[in-house]
Amino acid sequence: MLTSNRVKNLHPYVPGEQPKDRDYIKLNANENPYPPSPKVQEAVLDFVKKHPEKMGLYPDPDSAELHAAIAEMLNKTGGVLCRAVYKSGDDDIAPSPVDKIPFTVTPEMIYTGNGSDEVLSFVFYAFFDSGSTFVMPQFTYSFYPVYAGFYNIPSDCIPLNQDWTLNTEEMLAHAAKNQGGIIFANPNAPTGLGLTREQVRKMLLTADKDQIFIVDEAYVDFGGESCIPLLAEFKNLVIVRTFSKSLCGAGQRLGYIVANPELVNIVTTVKNSVNHFPLDAIAQVSGTAACRNPSYYADCARKVVTERESFYNFLVDNGFYVLKSQTNFLFAKKPGLGGDELYRRIKSSGLLIRHFNTPGIEDFVRITIGTKSQMDELRKAVLEAIK
Repeated sequence: MLTSNRVKNLHPYVPGEQPKDRDYIKLNANENPYPPSPKVQEAVLDFVKKHPEKMGLYPDPDSAELHAAIAEMLNKTGGVLCRAVYKSGDDDIAPSPVDKIPFTVTPEMIYTGNGSDEVLSFVFYAFFDSGSTFVMPQFTYSFYPVYAGFYNIPSDCIPLNQDWTLNTEEMLAHAAKNQGGIIFANPNAPTGLGLTREQVRKMLLTADKDQIFIVDEAYVDFGGESCIPLLAEFKNLVIVRTFSKSLCGAGQRLGYIVANPELVNIVTTVKNSVNHFPLDAIAQVSGTAACRNPSYYADCARKVVTERESFYNFLVDNGFYVLKSQTNFLFAKKPGLGGDELYRRIKSSGLLIRHFNTPGIEDFVRITIGTKSQMDELRKAVLEAIK
């Protein structure tokens, strides 16, 4: 037997369709439709041209400059880009009143990894244990159960409420019984719905302080409420974030956590036991440059939010059932038309949206918000599909 029993029991994550046979408009993977800031492009080109010797050297294993830049960005914006207030640019940007962080985020509170998926992997390894069962929503980011299987960690999936919101009471009750911690995305995926910071705070007040509490904020920059301000009050809270969505960096493969330094050090220990250099030099340069240009990304986030609200109204006006999203996507279904059939009809028009075969949400499609011109093309395709 050449393979281990562990491999036989793996159920890998299935990403959004990445076709190579046709030039589709891709609205199926929650990527940002806008390119990285010109300052990111300049920084990368400058690095490659002026410091080619560094391509042959190991990068900073601690990503110190990047961690400092992330901390500074969070302090300047409050961790929610679409509401950040600015006039003349990056030196004149501030959080909206609702997002202001009541302390200074420091570099010691940041850990970075090769995309938030790797960060989540290390978080699972660091804080969940095969001897206890952790709690997650039934419908959420589908990589969570993959990691549960990979590390042989038992999980307890709690059904959502009828309105597709998280059933926080049941999650807390099961967490108290299981003694294994909690993880959920906020705003959630694929629903796009989010809890307020106060709702999360009430959960944390009830949860066991000796159990880990993980909030995945991949989409918070598009209208949710970040839980970073709660870190001053709760030492068991870990917040996972990514450059892939609001920072236009899915190709950069950068993710990070914000937590108290003790928990950051634990995740760092896990990282150093697997790969001491998870972030390459170019990723560190590009990520640092992105964080130093928050006004550009705040503007991109606002464009996405504006188009999301417009497309939400379009779908509702055309008979769709649509959840009110706080993300860069919409979760919708058309009564009388199956999700798979709607996906296929729209694909035939040259656009890709996401359909899940998962029982319970098989009638829905998930639509990533693109540029105005892309969404105008999708409007045409939708009208053709529902004739």
